[in-house]
Amino acid sequence: METILPATGHPLETGSAQPAIAVLIPCYNEALTVAAVVRDFRASLPEAAIYVYDNNSSDGTAEIARQAGAIIRSERRQGKGYVVRRMFSDVEADIYLLVDGDATYEAQAAPRLVAELLSGPYDKVNGARVHDTSGAYRPGHVLGNKVLTGLVSRIFGAHSRDMLSGYKVLSRRFVKSFPATSNGFEIETELLVHALDLDVPMSEIETLYKERPAGSESKLSTFKDGFRIFGLILHLVRDLLPLQFFTLIGALFALSSIGLGIPVIIAFIETGLVARLPTAVLSVGLMIAGLLAFVTGLILDSVARGRRENKLIAYLGHPAAGG
Repeated sequence: METILPATGHPLETGSAQPAIAVLIPCYNEALTVAAVVRDFRASLPEAAIYVYDNNSSDGTAEIARQAGAIIRSERRQGKGYVVRRMFSDVEADIYLLVDGDATYEAQAAPRLVAELLSGPYDKVNGARVHDTSGAYRPGHVLGNKVLTGLVSRIFGAHSRDMLSGYKVLSRRFVKSFPATSNGFEIETELLVHALDLDVPMSEIETLYKERPAGSESKLSTFKDGFRIFGLILHLVRDLLPLQFFTLIGALFALSSIGLGIPVIIAFIETGLVARLPTAVLSVGLMIAGLLAFVTGLILDSVARGRRENKLIAYLGHPAAGG
């Protein structure tokens, strides 16, 4: 079966020996680096279609990328999450390579990442960053990445060393079943948790992470984006693991109820009187709230299972990479 890519005219042949590859580059004010990124990935993956999605750049990023040979698209809603959502919706391919446009990722590693995806076959191959210069990776970013990656690993059972890497190769069935909801840089976290939620096969390869060229500045804010990612993790725990989430809340209410109620019960046993009626009422109210939280978790757990099944059906509606 053959489908024509709408933007390029290149054929996408399911089950062909040469799967169609799309390189997706989200950009915001990357005029200093985008041309080099396009050229490097065209040299590394000459058979791939190179897409640059401009996110309201004011420095001529889109025109420079066009002159370098990229297919230009735009997304007006500000934020990397919006751009990735648009790219995944618009672009048709068998294999998607997602990379930032800041020239910090190793384009020469792209064939290795694609080969790894096909060898599994895997649905997600992460380019884990390793750096040999102190200026490549700010200490605050290193610490934040370790803390947030460790938190996701503990909660969802991930084994990623670099959850926030912007360098990934993804299969079509992964991309087309991904219900993106993030707006900004937290999209990397959502991609990993989606893979864990569906228990898809994935791998990770170390890739060189280079220092930004002089004059180029990172768009990532250590604290602001770190808190946004932490908030997304809580949101995903509530949505994907509601029984555990609401059971924990219910347990906190129940323990508070017991802590407040024990002195009231002891006083009642000793005197036959309820000496602190407001405390007794509060204790009963907290216990009821705890039970309601637990029941809420049970109900939402069934909803989460239904949503997971729908995503799995969408995922299984596409063949494996290279299949």
